[in-house]
Amino acid sequence: MTAPRPPGRVWVSTGHAHIEVNYADGRVLLHPPSVAVPPDAVPHVRAVTSPSWGTSELDAVLPPAPQAPWHWKAAALPATVATAAVLLCGRRHRRLARLARLTAIGHRLPAADTVQATHAVRAARWAARLLPARWACLEESVTAALALAAAGRGAHWRHGVATDPVRLHAWLASPDGTPVEEPPSTGAYTITHTVRPPRRTP
Repeated sequence: MTAPRPPGRVWVSTGHAHIEVNYADGRVLLHPPSVAVPPDAVPHVRAVTSPSWGTSELDAVLPPAPQAPWHWKAAALPATVATAAVLLCGRRHRRLARLARLTAIGHRLPAADTVQATHAVRAARWAARLLPARWACLEESVTAALALAAAGRGAHWRHGVATDPVRLHAWLASPDGTPVEEPPSTGAYTITHTVRPPRRTP
């Protein structure tokens, strides 16, 4: 089994516009609805019946998460260093592609259960507080996936785009697809790339 690769580019159509997420060069572009979806793009549809014009409320800050067990924190520290190294080493416009591929490091491992994924996410957020730099959801979710791989488990990783307003997000999910340690507003995201480990766990 080869590691899952990110799609080249994804187009999410809302009826009012096309949102292009290009995993090859890291660009996110907004196209008018008159522009045709390229044949090499992976299409998705996320209908927006009436734009909110910024009046809908969004969770801007996650509440403080409970502490993770110490051994998960220990795994999150080198995972954070590895994520930072992959983030910073290489061309800037390829960061999204590099990090998306890194999440697949545990794709052959047994799938993590909800408790393990929860501990990994909490530990990744704890480790992120030690960094004197911006560490957003993408880097955080990659760190959690690496911590799970260090524990011999594969992560259910998701990356998606929301349409009103347009924004990107990355997160871990439980085996049934429920976002782990995420607010209900995560359901507003259309999943554009996912990594799934084997379903069976020993």
